Amino acid sequence: MSEQLITPELRKWLVDQADAGHSAQAILDAMKASGWNEQTALQAIEQFMRARTSAQPDGQPKLAVPDPFPADAPADTSRAWAHDRWVNVIMQNRQPRIVVFSDLLSPEECQELIALATPRLARSQTVVNATGSSEVNEARTSSGMFFGRGENPLCERLEARIAALLNWPVERGEGIQILHYLPGAEYKPHFDYFDPHQPGTPTILQRGGQRVGTLVMYLNTPEAGGATVFPDAGMDVHAVAGHAVFFSYAVPHPSSGTLHGGAPVRNGDKWVATKWLREGVFA
Repeated sequence: MSEQLITPELRKWLVDQADAGHSAQAILDAMKASGWNEQTALQAIEQFMRARTSAQPDGQPKLAVPDPFPADAPADTSRAWAHDRWVNVIMQNRQPRIVVFSDLLSPEECQELIALATPRLARSQTVVNATGSSEVNEARTSSGMFFGRGENPLCERLEARIAALLNWPVERGEGIQILHYLPGAEYKPHFDYFDPHQPGTPTILQRGGQRVGTLVMYLNTPEAGGATVFPDAGMDVHAVAGHAVFFSYAVPHPSSGTLHGGAPVRNGDKWVATKWLREGVFA
């Protein structure tokens, strides 16, 4: 098979498809049906989405993903301004899109989140794609809770910081979720998007559309274990207090490369705060 190139003609076709209201998944399916290699098609769509977001910062682009940097940002960017503080960039991975930050949260903010969440913890649940509801699942052995968006001054400040860092409006994000993992607890590898082929997904998407990005913030440093693992990317991000890992998935499909999980905690415990970003307003 000859090499498949991302040409100006392809970019124009992507613009036409987006302007016609077609979803990213529909565009990917159409490209594959026309003979495009899935990884090449996904790369073209993701490049287009990032460029479209940068070109329309004040609008509501039909295809967009959160990203701390525009598509043409230099690879050696070492820090970013996030509303009220500088955040250091530890590592960037372009494909799949994974960025690791340090100093996103202060030690005091980490401890305050833990203190506010502790009285409200319950066994974590997972989404049931067949119905759109949620249930306890043996793949996820943590306890957790959700803050309402803007529920308290700390959440409001952190949400503004995250929105500035990831170039994504506050109203297009879910509330912050706090998770607590005891020794042996884990979250087996999974995807964060909602499977478009499952019957319960349309119900879930009524509140803000698809998830398009995830930010995992570490509130403490476990003695051993507890890394966020990305099997398809061959990457482990260790849990360090105040650090965070961001990843986006422009297409709700395994080819996004964003399979990830929480490795078992071996010693000590682990506290994380998770923020999911939606394609539309989450209400």
